[in-house]
Amino acid sequence: MLKRKQFNWLEPSLVSGYLIVLSFAWILIAMFGINSLKYQVVLGTVGAVLIATAIILMLRTRRISSTRNFHESIVSTLFQSNAVALTLINHDGNIIELNDTSAHMLGYDAIEELIGKPIMTVIEQSSQESLIAALQKVKEGQIEKLNIHVLHRSSFPLELQISCEPVIQDGKVIGSLIVSHDLSDHKRNLERIRYMAYYDDMTGLPNRTLFQIRLDESLLRAKEDQKMLSVCYIDLDNFKLINASFGREYADLMLLQMADRLNRLLSTHDFVARLEGDAFALLLNDIENIDQLLARSQHILDIICEPYDLKGVPVHMGASMGIALNLDPTDDGFSLFKKADMALVKVKESSGGHILIYSEEWNNSSYERLKLQHEIHRALQRNEFELYYQPQYDLIHGRIVGGEALIRWNHPTKGLLSPIHFIPLAEESGLIVPIGEWVIREACRQNKEWLDAGLPIVPVAVNLSIRQFVRNEMDQQIKKILEETQLPSQYLDIEITESMSIDMNEMNRKLIAISELGVGISVDDFGTGYSSFHYLKSFPITRLKIDRSFVTDILNEQSHAEIVSAIIAMAHKLNLQVIAEGVETTEQLEFLRTLQCDEMQGYLKSPPIPGYSFEKLLFAG
Repeated sequence: MLKRKQFNWLEPSLVSGYLIVLSFAWILIAMFGINSLKYQVVLGTVGAVLIATAIILMLRTRRISSTRNFHESIVSTLFQSNAVALTLINHDGNIIELNDTSAHMLGYDAIEELIGKPIMTVIEQSSQESLIAALQKVKEGQIEKLNIHVLHRSSFPLELQISCEPVIQDGKVIGSLIVSHDLSDHKRNLERIRYMAYYDDMTGLPNRTLFQIRLDESLLRAKEDQKMLSVCYIDLDNFKLINASFGREYADLMLLQMADRLNRLLSTHDFVARLEGDAFALLLNDIENIDQLLARSQHILDIICEPYDLKGVPVHMGASMGIALNLDPTDDGFSLFKKADMALVKVKESSGGHILIYSEEWNNSSYERLKLQHEIHRALQRNEFELYYQPQYDLIHGRIVGGEALIRWNHPTKGLLSPIHFIPLAEESGLIVPIGEWVIREACRQNKEWLDAGLPIVPVAVNLSIRQFVRNEMDQQIKKILEETQLPSQYLDIEITESMSIDMNEMNRKLIAISELGVGISVDDFGTGYSSFHYLKSFPITRLKIDRSFVTDILNEQSHAEIVSAIIAMAHKLNLQVIAEGVETTEQLEFLRTLQCDEMQGYLKSPPIPGYSFEKLLFAG
């Protein structure tokens, strides 16, 4: 280590030796060289004093030497220790000593590779100025602490926390001792602790804690942007049988596959977490309507229920899903999550295997739920529902070329209610089927009435829910309504959501049957689901409806503009009409014109309006 041994004639131990020899010589001279007894006594006393002084000096020298050796042992032990990284540099900034810990931390096998080199050769340029300033203060006797970045021998950076302390000898600063601590390891440990706190160790998915944090953040954004989001609580049915039949290893393998499926199904705006056991949660943002949510949720459930490969053994497993929407402005993340959990419990109670949306009208009470269900039944009987129409315009001439029928409920005590207040329970209870039939019938009846009045009528579009569409007799129901109302079929359009386009063969069969009636078929919310060019070529579709999420940011997001442009070009290649929904500004309208979009729908021209107001627009047209 630090070898500074140097022979010195004036060392205290040598001086004490000289005094002892001198004192004995003095005594001998006094005894044998002096005849006077008086002088012999005086000289002998002086010699004795010299001997005593020499002995005291020798004892003190030995004690000092022992202390010095002890201090040198401490320094040697510190430099040999692996507990702390030490580096000693001189005033020129050259390394004159370091321990193995420092060398290994920097990627060097032996300390000899660094001794004699300037300290700045291992310091990143961004940290050199601050280190030079710190070493200057050390020369003045100060202790400096700072964080610096150094270069590992393999060229990757390390962040160190260092303490620069002056090395003092004989009252002078002769160098600097640098004590280093690797913050990179500390940060990695903190990251590991954070991972363990917020992520599931087996699947790698976020856990309940992180899901709750993201849910609270998303709720705040949704309130500011006035958008809908949903919490989907998913649970595998009879998962305990897997544990009992195959064992824990196979059960974990199934959960890993399920986690992978959920990860692949979600967009970058959504979030998935494993809560516990076989329970998972999804956070779906930017929900446009209940149909879109149900279609997407059903698709997720279908994928989850596909067979699992457990080391060559295909295993089928059912799943249930409870959903809650941010319909109540007072909801926080905890209450919304609780509602999704309540919906899941109700699914499980009814044998499981399907989806249930929590209804605000439940109010945690079966009575309230039954009451609302009864009121919906009564609304159908008493004609309390009403259709509003949002006109659709041709972008070239600005004429009305169609309208979309949108249901409203004239509740006897609550006033005019939008679909969001009653459609979830209607979907759950199956009442969406008679409600959907009423919408088609009322739209056809009203349009026929306008036709008979001599108005220049246009096709009216009606949305089909999933429950309606899966009915095998859907085409026959539409045919019957057209016959009863005597409306020519070309004045009725059926809108399906893009997410329905999952089972191609079943979809194609149903759409062909409806198309053969002469009814137009549009794909709603196009761009948000799972369609492909092959599907569009196969299905008897006449029009694509670009989702409002793309139109809203068409002027601000280059990617949205490119998507819209690609959709329009593709649709025109397939001889399909294109309508953009959600147009709210003149700038959006003009941009869509430059892209040769065919039609538009949105608040720029008109919000949804009652039938009598739509009639006035037709008359004016």
